[in-house]
Amino acid sequence: MGDEQTMPYPYEFYNISDEEKSLNEKLHAYPYEFLRVGPKGYLVSKIFKTDAANIYNLPLRSSDIFVTSYQRSGTTWTQELVWLLASDLDYEKALSTPLIERYSFLEMFMNVPDTGIDGFMKALSQNSENFDKESMLKMIKWLGSPITGDLATRPSPRFIKSHLPMSLLPRNLLDTAKMVYIARDPRDVAVSYYHHTRLFMHTGFKGTFKEFWHLFHGNLMVLTPYFEHVKEAWEKRHDPNMLFLFYEDLSKNLPAAIHRVADFLGKKLNDAQTAALCDHLSIENFKKNKAVNFEEFRAFGMLAKNEEFVRKGKTGGWREYFDEEMTQQAEKWIEDNLKDTDLRFPSTN
Repeated sequence: MGDEQTMPYPYEFYNISDEEKSLNEKLHAYPYEFLRVGPKGYLVSKIFKTDAANIYNLPLRSSDIFVTSYQRSGTTWTQELVWLLASDLDYEKALSTPLIERYSFLEMFMNVPDTGIDGFMKALSQNSENFDKESMLKMIKWLGSPITGDLATRPSPRFIKSHLPMSLLPRNLLDTAKMVYIARDPRDVAVSYYHHTRLFMHTGFKGTFKEFWHLFHGNLMVLTPYFEHVKEAWEKRHDPNMLFLFYEDLSKNLPAAIHRVADFLGKKLNDAQTAALCDHLSIENFKKNKAVNFEEFRAFGMLAKNEEFVRKGKTGGWREYFDEEMTQQAEKWIEDNLKDTDLRFPSTN
């Protein structure tokens, strides 16, 4: 167990500007109010403030395994890979138990609107033709806080997913537990995130991709600024309890990435086991795997009919979405944010 002495929360919360609030409300990206937190100004929903200190002081176990990322960076893919390696390739359980049951989502409570569960239900029913309130109520446990819910009673090893940056995670995480962080080219993240906001109907995003890019690049999407998020993890990449991965490397050479994760977790795979895991994790099979693609949410009317959780799984797909102005803007944004660091995203050419 880690040091369980409770420490005061070290960061201040402050309001977003009226201009930022107006822009967000105009595009209706998320149905709740935002605050910024800490010196980096990470954008969080107002409800995060209620549990921020509990997360920061979360008692950890040495057997805990965290999978973290800025969202839409390959988190689900990495979660499945990590879980299977740590669970001795138990494909039967992996295929029969939804990933959202195998992992605790640390800040899932942030996704509940300011109106609470009742307001959340109302928003879903307005956005969906086939909303099933009774079935949805059975899933409310996933919308609550794992800090005050199931996390403390989960058997070891606990698998924990989070999109929080390093500074907002439990303070002694790398002194106690293991973490796998996955990063992806921010232009591809933006495209995937855009489709994500259109998939989950409670977000209600109705804008164009260009409008979405403006929000993302302007640090007005959840847990932006993006580069600060990635750089916090990059700075810890040499810690023995941290494994930093690039989505592009998984796409380019999945067997090599599998062995990196296996080595990190102290596991050994033979060639046949590696080939079987590659087959399980192939995008073709992943798209068909109901345990990882949130299809249970579709049955409750939460997902848009014309969007999918697991999409193309490709790298460099941003080129199909960016016009010349956006391309130049993105290149300057990336260059400005990486100029004082040795962080570089793998080429997708």
